[in-house]
Amino acid sequence: MRFTPWATRLVLTLSLSATAFLTACGGGGSGSTAQVRLLNATQSYAQLDLTVNDKTINSKVAYATVGDYGGVDTANTATRVLESSVGTSISATTPTLAGGTNYTYVSYGFAGAVRTSLLEESQAAADANKAKLVVLNLAPDAGALDIYVTATGDALDTATPLTSNLTGGAGSGYNLINSGTFRIRVTGYSKKGEDLRLDIPAVTFDSTSVNWLILTSTSGGVLVNGMHLVQKGAVKNYPNTLTRVRAVNALAGTPIVATTVNGNNILPASLPPNTSNYFSFTAGASTTNITVNSIPLNITSPTFAAGGDYTLLIWGTASAPQLSVLSDDNRLPTVSGNVKMRLINGLSVPGTVATLNVDYQSQANNVLPGTSSTPANISSSTGSVVTVNSPLQSDALYNPSAGTSSGLTPLTANGVYTIFVMGDPAAPKGKFSKDR
Repeated sequence: MRFTPWATRLVLTLSLSATAFLTACGGGGSGSTAQVRLLNATQSYAQLDLTVNDKTINSKVAYATVGDYGGVDTANTATRVLESSVGTSISATTPTLAGGTNYTYVSYGFAGAVRTSLLEESQAAADANKAKLVVLNLAPDAGALDIYVTATGDALDTATPLTSNLTGGAGSGYNLINSGTFRIRVTGYSKKGEDLRLDIPAVTFDSTSVNWLILTSTSGGVLVNGMHLVQKGAVKNYPNTLTRVRAVNALAGTPIVATTVNGNNILPASLPPNTSNYFSFTAGASTTNITVNSIPLNITSPTFAAGGDYTLLIWGTASAPQLSVLSDDNRLPTVSGNVKMRLINGLSVPGTVATLNVDYQSQANNVLPGTSSTPANISSSTGSVVTVNSPLQSDALYNPSAGTSSGLTPLTANGVYTIFVMGDPAAPKGKFSKDR
């Protein structure tokens, strides 16, 4: 396909300065008045309040909405974002504000890891029939992203990104484009054809407007949500409509399992143990078909939430196969440099609990077959002893040290890992999966 002429000739990237995107910090101003408001971009809190120097500026700002401007003294800018129902503070900053200038605080992230960034709304208007667009990656869990803006009917295969390798916390700089209605797609960095993170069919940028496309994290951690904010104007929400799903053949013995979701062959016919990659689909009610030795498994097709990651775990035996639909948390560790690790128990005998140990410390206890442990946050290392055991038997269910010269497993900083134990507990099969 060809990229549209406005994109090839008229996109101009300007430097992103403090006038466009600020991380709230610093001290007060000279004592004049600035106008501030709050954009609630954190899904953990249905409503948020904004106070500056203990004066309430915005109250009960709902998710994906923005409050009205309120005047504040630039010499007294101690700012807090509060959870509305109880009034507890979830973030605090003391930014430098300029008198006579409008600002929008953007509160984003999840409970326990909420961040606040500050947009200074003083950019000059674009020329007639043009628009300015800044893309902000406020989805640190998603990693580096490429953003494509095309005509609504254009395919993605030969498109050129508007901005590429946009890391978490970064902004693209101002891009000067034609005004009009366009399609926006976000992919993983340099993964145009295989890693779609967000697809917005139509976004309108008005003539002379200044715009921000704000990307935020989803519950699964890999997909992103979008919000379109106009300078000194309204916000429009573009929640993700996709979900990511993988399938695992964990059955005992050698039964052949195949899995399709919405007509997509995510797990081709294969012997256990086998784990597919994640595939993206439209969220909601699905049509999921699983066969074991070519015999359809009698299941109720799952419903997948938008923004979520899921594992379809097929476990048990060929004569009594079972399906567990597991919700995966693939967000990055809350402590930079740590790793996250979970245990998925796919053993065939009910009641065979499993325990995950890292460097002889228990990280997940008594995980039942067909379930997943809560991810543990642990220190990264160049080599750790990782084992899975069961109190019901003396031999380890998973012990990779037995087959390696060092006996150690490297745990890379900020990695997300799953340890699978599968099949017959008397002859278990283990798999170490790096999911991020």
